[in-house]
Amino acid sequence: WSTLVLLRCQSVLCSQSYTVSTSFSYEAMKQQYRPEVPEYFNFASDVLDRWTEIEKEGKKTKNPALWWVDGDGEEIKWSFEELGILSRKVANVLSNVCGLQRGDRVLLILPRIPEWWLVNVACLRTGTVLIPGTQQLTVKDILYRLQKSKAKCIITDDFVAPAVDSVGAECQSLKFKLLVSEGHREGWLNFKDLLKNAPSSHQCVTTKHQDPMAIYFTSGTTGFPKMTEHSHSSCGIGLTVSGRYWLDLTPSDIFWNTSDTGWAKASWTSVFSTWIQGACVFVHKMPHLSRYPITVFCSSPTAYRMFVQHKLSSYTFKSLRHCVSGGEPINPDVMEKWKVQTGLDIHEAYGQTETVVVCANFKGMKIKPGSMGKPSPTYDVKIIDENGNILSPGKEGDIAIRVKPTRPPFLFTCYTDDPEKTEATIRGDFYVTGDRGIMDEDGYFWFVGRSDDVITSAGYRIGPFEVESALLEHPAVVESAVVSSPDPIRGEVVKAFVVLTSDYVSRDPEEIMKELQDHVKKVTAPYKYPRKMEFVQQLPKTVSGKIQRNELCQKEWRK
Repeated sequence: WSTLVLLRCQSVLCSQSYTVSTSFSYEAMKQQYRPEVPEYFNFASDVLDRWTEIEKEGKKTKNPALWWVDGDGEEIKWSFEELGILSRKVANVLSNVCGLQRGDRVLLILPRIPEWWLVNVACLRTGTVLIPGTQQLTVKDILYRLQKSKAKCIITDDFVAPAVDSVGAECQSLKFKLLVSEGHREGWLNFKDLLKNAPSSHQCVTTKHQDPMAIYFTSGTTGFPKMTEHSHSSCGIGLTVSGRYWLDLTPSDIFWNTSDTGWAKASWTSVFSTWIQGACVFVHKMPHLSRYPITVFCSSPTAYRMFVQHKLSSYTFKSLRHCVSGGEPINPDVMEKWKVQTGLDIHEAYGQTETVVVCANFKGMKIKPGSMGKPSPTYDVKIIDENGNILSPGKEGDIAIRVKPTRPPFLFTCYTDDPEKTEATIRGDFYVTGDRGIMDEDGYFWFVGRSDDVITSAGYRIGPFEVESALLEHPAVVESAVVSSPDPIRGEVVKAFVVLTSDYVSRDPEEIMKELQDHVKKVTAPYKYPRKMEFVQQLPKTVSGKIQRNELCQKEWRK
């Protein structure tokens, strides 16, 4: 298998200078993508260490593996060899100092600092199970994750440590606390001191492809976050399609992903997808696309919405050639404004914590604004009804992935310690994502909304995303959330919670509401317009930045 990975890496290297392909064929991509899943696989030894060998042989560009800038003048650039040496030292800290064994769980809550990447790789080397968390977690969130996961070790910084200490006594499984800090704290081991003194020699454990590699907590948009277990192959091999065909990366590229380190998307794009291709992961606290030679950029729809409100045309993006988005649907209006101001398309992809990439607008594909693109060759994706039957193009149903007779090895393994919820995701031969969608005649998939979010009013089914996209096309709207609201005649109607731009905040609310309602009637089917509207300063969101429509909906129905 190591030889296969090396050959794959060398095939990527055959095009050191990037040239845009004008002959992309989706069908050809599906035929070419035939990943082998060996019995044994470990991303650290089978991929990262192979890139180190290629570096030493002088067959790779001098692009670093990691380029970190803190905004205050400090800068770090690590080659794959340096990444390997330092991650082995961290692996020794986990194994020798903490005595962690294969399968033990490590909760990692750090911002975008180099140590986050070192711990990611060290957990791979030791066979320990990584559980990332965002620094935005509350004390209650941290307690929930520590108790639910039974993590034996937590690694964090000065900002989060006090919260951990306040609940530590309630977490019986927690044995080791590592602090990434220049200072010291009672009851904590200092990570930097241990790293400095740790030996750099470490033998990577041998892991089977289906062994647990990481547990990602879901964003909790519809309830308590679930623990989603992924194997070594689901990310380490399954994300090859993302790095090669969606992110379109080569070893010459410098890739910047703005995702919070607490979420699966950070691992997927800032660790696996990028380093599978031998590209450079760029990290910066602030958005400086024009200052650094970023070639590929990935950010959330929320960030793109903020970007396009500035005059991007006044900036020069000399190196930027490819832009992608994921995490939630991106509105067509935002895509259009970005294209006008930068000359670049935004290639949207759809996936879940459970799935890696399900559908994407792969590089070279014709983009239909508002569509999530076509299925990844990783999966057989269909739209099904409530009985598990495949629906014809144009009909709305549940977005599902075929798991029988063979479950794809890149799908999540299970909801940890919750077989009932795991089994509840299966309907007939399919894993049901919980999202509603439509496939058109050309095979493109369109997101309608979470199954729980779809509104039925007077017999009409209305997806919130389409209404939100229509609202966003009006200059008065920064962002909006559309939910169901009770109505004595129609059963339920569409209600929009709207955040206004500064130019419209002082205007008469009744006048703006009428203007927005008329606007929606013009740009989409008239029956979808919001009959109720409320102007708010901000929308409730999860710590990952996703709008919590369920919270707004529950308030409406409790009135």
